[in-house]
Formats: sequence, structure tokens, C-alpha cells
Amino acid sequence: MDGSNSGRVRRARAARAGAGALAGTLLLLAGCSSSSSSATPPEPARQQPQQPKTRAPFWVNPESTAAKRAAELGKGGDKQQAALLTKIAAQPVAEWIGVDDPQGQTRGYTEAAAKADRVAVLVLYNIPHRDCGQYSQGGAADGDAYRQWLDQAAQGIGNRSATVILEPDALPHIEDGCTPQQFHEERFALLKEAVAKLKALPRTKVYLDAGNPSWVTPADRMAEPLRRAGIEKADGFALNVSNFQTTQANKDYGRRLSALVGGKHFVIDTSRNGNGPLSGADHEKAWCNPSGRALGEPPTTQTGDPLVDAYLWIKRPGESDGACKGGPDAGQWWETYALDLARNSR
Repeated sequence: MDGSNSGRVRRARAARAGAGALAGTLLLLAGCSSSSSSATPPEPARQQPQQPKTRAPFWVNPESTAAKRAAELGKGGDKQQAALLTKIAAQPVAEWIGVDDPQGQTRGYTEAAAKADRVAVLVLYNIPHRDCGQYSQGGAADGDAYRQWLDQAAQGIGNRSATVILEPDALPHIEDGCTPQQFHEERFALLKEAVAKLKALPRTKVYLDAGNPSWVTPADRMAEPLRRAGIEKADGFALNVSNFQTTQANKDYGRRLSALVGGKHFVIDTSRNGNGPLSGADHEKAWCNPSGRALGEPPTTQTGDPLVDAYLWIKRPGESDGACKGGPDAGQWWETYALDLARNSR
């Protein structure tokens, strides 16, 4: 992963957690155990209060790892650590859609969100040649495989409400030279097709990833990639995914970029930017599981800025950026880091 980038945790998690979390979601929807012949009533599904809709209309997943661990710690008597993890569990966090059964995943999440009268926040992260062979390498085998995967993800969303963050890193990695030149044209085409397909859905908002203020600078450099990827049909762009740049720095960068792409709105990932970025460190130390970071502003649509549609927790707090500084592989739950983020938050 490029040092200026987020150190995308991503999808070491998707294939595993997509199926596992989806199973929990579907059980929640069904309200029953996996065995219909059980003689004893199943335990009620875990209930996670939703945030007030006027402040944060996004779905809180009651089966998130943070929620499960908070419950386990509470039952075990560790009320202090349970309370810390509840700071994460109580907030709506994006669901990353994995390679396996994208239709089932998006359907499960959007149905659960609809049942709670909320909006599912989804991240589609499967572009070919993903992450330039770094911590979160992978993605679809080729353009045709990506199109099939995208079709299935879109079918799963259907007419339910969703906010989609489209392909973190994909455009910044073109602009910074990480993605080889021979893949650029296909990537622009795939992203443009993805925007069009998702925007054809009746209740889906789409935001193209545009990096963060410390990565592709000045902001002018991101304007043409966004245009070539179909920003004119998208709802806007996303900033700071999995990174730690301050909210104000993202607003400043976003306003400059918005002015270059027709006044498009944007969203900001505030999941771990409560203490801003780690200063005075080399790139990897700055983005890969940096110490001393904190949860940022909770997700909300009340941003106080007409160009900022929402603060979102796109990166899932507590999941590793990669196998660095003692952390597990990208996307795996790292409870020590999760507790630190919560402990350091204001």
C-alpha cells in the first residue's frame, strides 16, 4: 500500500467477514436459529439501538465484531473494556462487500437496514489489480469478472436505500503511478460503468474515492481522474478512507476539488481521525496501524457544511491496516488497537 494511502485494510476481510457477517445479518432478519426443529426457543437476536435518524440515518449492525466482543466482555465482567468497544459498536460502520456472493451480501445488509428504517453504507472494493500488490492486493481477475461481480452486487441492493463508496484507492493509485499504465484505461471504463449501473438503482447514492489531503496533491490532480471515472453521474466523492487526516484538512481539500468537478458534494471518513495523523513519521508508520490515534466524529449528516453530505465511518475501527507494528493481516480484528482508538477518543 502506498505510504500516503490509507493502508487499506480491506479485503483480507471481505471474503471472510462478508460471508460471516452476512450469516449473522440473515439470522437477525429471520429471527430464528439455524435449526427449525429445535425444541427450545432460540435466543433473541442481539439488539443494537440505532442512532437518531435525523442525525445519522445509517444502519448500525447489531452483529458487528465490536458489538459481539462488547457483549462478551460485559458478560465476563470486564465492564470497562466492554464500554470502550461499545463506542465503536454503537455507531454505523460501512460494510465491505467481498468476492463471494456479492448479491447475497448486499441483499442481506440492505434488507437489515430497511427493516430498521435506515440506510446501508456499503464499500465496493474489487477492482482488478487492486492495491498494486500491497497489503490489500487482489480484486477481480479481469474486467469481465468485475462486471459480473458488480452486476450481482447491484442486483442485491435493488430498490433499497444504500450509500456506496466505490473502489477505495482505485483513482489515487492511477494518479500516483502505483497502478501500471496499461491498466489505466480499463480502470476508468470500469469505474464509469459502475457509477452508471449503481445510479440506475432508485435509492442508491454513489461516491467515488478521491484519496486524502496528504496523498494526491494539489487537489487539481484528482479532478481529471474523477471526470474520466464518471463523477458527473455520481453523487460525489469520498475522502480520507482508512486514513487519519483531520476533518478540517479534508474539508479544505474537498472544497478545492469540488470546485473543479462541477460543485460535487463529498463525504469524509472520520472513523480514526480524532487525533489527526501521526506527525514526524515515515509513510508506513503514518498510515499502517499508527499508535496514538483516536476515533473521530461520529457518523452524521449534520456536518455544518453544505458540500459535505456526511461524516462516515468507512474504515472499520479495530480492523488492522496490515501486518505491521505487531498487527494481524489487513482487515483482521485487532482488539488492542480497537481499545486504544476508543480509549483515546474524546
